[in-house]
Amino acid sequence: MSILKEQLLPLVDIDGQSTNDTRQRSKAEGFAPKRWLYLIPLIFITYSLAYLDRANYGFASAAGIEQDLGITKSMSSLIGALFFLGYFFFQVPGAIYAQKYSVRKLVFWSLILWGFCAMATGLVTNIPMLMVIRVSLGIVEAAVMPAMLIFISNWFTRKERSRANTFLVLGNPVTVLWMSVVSGYLIHAWGWREMFVIEGAPAVLWAFVWWRLARDKPEQVDWLTQQEKNQLAATLADEQKGMKVVRNYRQAFTSPVVIQLCCVHALWSIGVYGFIMWLPTIIKQAAAADIVTVGWLSAVPYVAAVAAMLAVSWVSDKSQQRKHFVWPLLALGALAFFCSYLLGSSHFWLSFALLTIAGAALYAPYGPFFALVPDILPSNVFGGAIGLINACGALGAFIGSWIVGYLIGLTGNPGAAYIFMTAGVLSSALLMAWVKVRK
Repeated sequence: MSILKEQLLPLVDIDGQSTNDTRQRSKAEGFAPKRWLYLIPLIFITYSLAYLDRANYGFASAAGIEQDLGITKSMSSLIGALFFLGYFFFQVPGAIYAQKYSVRKLVFWSLILWGFCAMATGLVTNIPMLMVIRVSLGIVEAAVMPAMLIFISNWFTRKERSRANTFLVLGNPVTVLWMSVVSGYLIHAWGWREMFVIEGAPAVLWAFVWWRLARDKPEQVDWLTQQEKNQLAATLADEQKGMKVVRNYRQAFTSPVVIQLCCVHALWSIGVYGFIMWLPTIIKQAAAADIVTVGWLSAVPYVAAVAAMLAVSWVSDKSQQRKHFVWPLLALGALAFFCSYLLGSSHFWLSFALLTIAGAALYAPYGPFFALVPDILPSNVFGGAIGLINACGALGAFIGSWIVGYLIGLTGNPGAAYIFMTAGVLSSALLMAWVKVRK
């Protein structure tokens, strides 16, 4: 059985334990394929569209949007990063709304609004209009990530959550993978304006599919039997037993482990989003290739990232270990960045291979990292905490995508950007190794 199939068929205890807890989890996971087949495609496609509409600016930058609008290199890096400024401020409010009221309604309106914002990017005629649209796109996408993590926590048990989170975050590398190729062809055939319009429209259409298929809680669907609903509810409730009581969001937000995880995600995102936003430009400068070739080359690191994410999340759920699948991989990513910098453009293919390793190592820990949060925080504050952690990640993404682009424009080569991303990711790895997790 392939790893991918095992991802979709959750693990069942086979060690002979006969405790009530083990039997209860086994019953709840016996009908798991039904939940995975109904929900994972819905989760994956929704988040894929979000990543498509935030990351394609990097291709517009490589294709000449600066020349058309009279944007300087330093201004281009700021405009590309402005998305994360709006994304930062609305994470926590969106997460709290999703937890208290409805993930389904929040994501529906977000899909429609960000689709129109993405299409409007192709109609801009001046720099202020482009800046407003980038900030607006960040605002309307802000709540999607924490809302989807809350959605997963309502539907999947602790033994499944790392894999479910991974299929959510897979929307990032898989989308950038095919977007790298498709965007290159769209720009080559029509131009960057048409690329934004064509790639923004699917989000609006998908909003109505989401509304038709998604439900906030298992008890609201008719494709599970009542017995299956009861078993899942009992398992999820049992996971909350014995957790340390956290009375309110203030207590959760000020807890040492949440603060540490916020810092980890912020530093980690410096490397991830510097990589996502400016990989096409780095490759174009190093290889002196046309935009279609750049698109194909840019897709390669994301193929490696998909394989690494699936494997790591599977082992994390099987072993029920989270932390030890995060910091070593981040350290590997930092090392690969640095070695790629040392080789430089004179050894392009070896440097590119190290970039591919860095991309895989940066993405692989996402499933275990986000599965860690509901493992250590009770359900009454989990949503707000994940919103805060993701908001700090957005702040790191803003800094990373801005400064990486600025350094490339300032120096004319990616060397300084490599060092900056290496420092961010290495700091994240060291801090994560220091985090003390008490379940």
